Amino acid sequence: MKKSCEISVVLEAFADTPLEEVLSWLSQEVPEVTAIEVGAGGYAPHPHCDPDELLASESGRSRWLSTLARHDIALDALNVWGNPLHPDPEISRAHDNALRRAIRLAGPLGTDTIVAMSGCPAPTAADVSASFGAGGWLPYLEGVHDRQWEEHVAPYWSEIAEFAKRENPDVNLCIELHPGTTVYNVETFEKFTALGSNLYANLDPSHFFWMGMDANKVVERILPRIGHVHAKDTSFNEEALALNGLLDHRWPASPAEMPWNFSVPGRGHDEAWWHALIARFADSPVRSVSIEHEDPFVDAKTGVKEAAGLIDRALSATWPNPAPQFANLTP
Repeated sequence: MKKSCEISVVLEAFADTPLEEVLSWLSQEVPEVTAIEVGAGGYAPHPHCDPDELLASESGRSRWLSTLARHDIALDALNVWGNPLHPDPEISRAHDNALRRAIRLAGPLGTDTIVAMSGCPAPTAADVSASFGAGGWLPYLEGVHDRQWEEHVAPYWSEIAEFAKRENPDVNLCIELHPGTTVYNVETFEKFTALGSNLYANLDPSHFFWMGMDANKVVERILPRIGHVHAKDTSFNEEALALNGLLDHRWPASPAEMPWNFSVPGRGHDEAWWHALIARFADSPVRSVSIEHEDPFVDAKTGVKEAAGLIDRALSATWPNPAPQFANLTP
């Protein structure tokens, strides 16, 4: 069993706040947080780092890591969520470049974790828009996912897995199981892991909640291949859910009208549920739980503080004697 698990924060919730200011606030107001997950390209905004500069300059990396170290905060992961399979070549090229850059950059910055998404291609070669092949219950949906997998997903991610092994053998590519991408549930994830031994899951239970999946059963099934965790909950509006179901095309619309919304951990599922989930990661590759704040009814500072307290209590019950896990506090 590991000695500890860290609490991290996805900095995308603070995209409008300078890095130094976010770190200062975290260290003073949320001491439970000891690491950050930083956007580094793709669709992920990256105001808190310049990935090109950090990759090119050793002195730039040293200065950036020194900024984190002044606040006793380490780098947990680089996040490059995006769509490297997008049929628009400009988008796919940019997101592929961001992913490869993050793979190269992770080692020099002292992390072995990349958070990404599998992507979503067009349904056929003649189409120019990405299309989520979620089912084949109508003729025009039949076979879409299989074609996408065989023609795009398997070739691309097999090559990326080999690229990562060459460039950074220690890195884990943690793919978020996310609707709208080709890897979103256990069946698709298990096919995905067969493409490379360094392909892992970034587990975000909030997505399973609104797909009607059982997050505990998912964890039980894929635990050895979970490399990273996002702490985010889902709350349901029972009236809107009864009228419109889970597949509401308006998202994101007015949160008050939606059948479900992302929420602060503990506001959708109680603290006991989160304690039990976090305890499952004691004997796994997971070394951090990263708060991803996306609750439309709660400001980021309030939500992060509340989530950090809940996760800290859960970790204290599982790991009574925490010890630092990250090696990049000192540049």
